[in-house]
Amino acid sequence: MSEEKIEKTEQSGSKPVAKRKIKGKNRIARWFREMRSELKKVVWPTPKQIVNNTFVALTVMAVAAVVIAGIDYAGAQIFQAIRVYVPRLFGG
Repeated sequence: MSEEKIEKTEQSGSKPVAKRKIKGKNRIARWFREMRSELKKVVWPTPKQIVNNTFVALTVMAVAAVVIAGIDYAGAQIFQAIRVYVPRLFGG
């Protein structure tokens, strides 16, 4: 790290603080190294867990779709009933 520079802070009487200046190319390479290091720490799911989680997610989405469709249908029927029967009540 020959590019290290030591600069004094603005405060009087403070000790010098080392600040590293990293060029663009080195910064990108460092980022990839750190990313690779972090990905090694990840506990990846097994294929069986992936299948199980996918099944659970699809089931929840299907149930939610049915519930939303039911609410939509009920709302449409209520609106249709109001549209048809309310004018009849008031002589329309």
